[in-house]
Amino acid sequence: MSRFWSPLVHTLSPYVPGEQPKRDGLIKLNTNENPYPPSPRALAAIASATERLRLYPDPHATALREAIAARTGVAPDEVFVGNGSDEVLAHTFQALLKHDAPLLFPDITYSFYPVYCRLYGVHHEVVPLDDAMQIQPADYRRPGSAILLCNPNAPTGVALPRAAIAALIAEHPDRLVIVDEAYVDFGAESAASLVKRHDNLLVIQTLSKSRALAGLRVGFAIGQRPLIDALERVKDSFNSYPLDGLAQAGAAAAIADDAWFTETRGRIIASREKLTESLTALGFDVLPSQANFVFARHPGHRGADLAAGLRERGVLVRHFQKPRIADFLRITVGTEDECSQLIALLRELL
Repeated sequence: MSRFWSPLVHTLSPYVPGEQPKRDGLIKLNTNENPYPPSPRALAAIASATERLRLYPDPHATALREAIAARTGVAPDEVFVGNGSDEVLAHTFQALLKHDAPLLFPDITYSFYPVYCRLYGVHHEVVPLDDAMQIQPADYRRPGSAILLCNPNAPTGVALPRAAIAALIAEHPDRLVIVDEAYVDFGAESAASLVKRHDNLLVIQTLSKSRALAGLRVGFAIGQRPLIDALERVKDSFNSYPLDGLAQAGAAAAIADDAWFTETRGRIIASREKLTESLTALGFDVLPSQANFVFARHPGHRGADLAAGLRERGVLVRHFQKPRIADFLRITVGTEDECSQLIALLRELL
């Protein structure tokens, strides 16, 4: 009953995730999940970890942090892990963004950002993407306390090169720059290598997409020790055990399985390029994606109509009823067969 709500709850408009249908037989291209099973090594590690379920997990996630550090070239104490990158972002908002000047992020980006701003009382301003739906770093030369960029951006899939990120960080040495790299493994350049040179950079990644572990909920941040220390202080004041033992074991094994990662990533990138070509041939305008999804619109059809028509035919895609992007569809790159079925159904609809 709302009469027991706090004043804060009355002000919140929660994030709405993509539909997770209960019905079988749908082609699910709406939540950017990996279409392939996780690494067999990750599954074996999870199964083995069940023997220790009576014990609390390692609160420091030592083995997982060491695996991430080894892969990204930082020290283990420069790694923070959490229950999905959304929790890592939430702790970042609490620990590092309580400032009078606004947080700056694009007008079209991950829609959880303004939700967290309201939840944690962080003042923010949006910076419009240009007409090509790209981030222009020069547009961030305005008053602000911090800059938050999703790179590749979501839902557009468009990425900034690492050199542009480096220039932005160097230009704003007194601002925290947060780079959310949920989709970076599908062709973009990670900013993780810049952490050693910049104390104002925090890079956040997830294992949900490129490691096919969305159901395990593992995310992490990379930054110099003072930033990581702030995140740990918030985490340990909230929940000392955010990652269970199964998640820690499976995530560490997945990170170590380079062969699986390389093979599946290559398949997804190849399918994305083929899907882009097929959509273009049908008359769609497709943004240049470096993610595991494409963002496309057809000049002759409303996005809402196409999304509804596909759903009637058993295919889920994501549609956002928002200014500037209402006619776009965000389409997850599925298997080759799923992408082929999508194209066939769109040909019928058009």
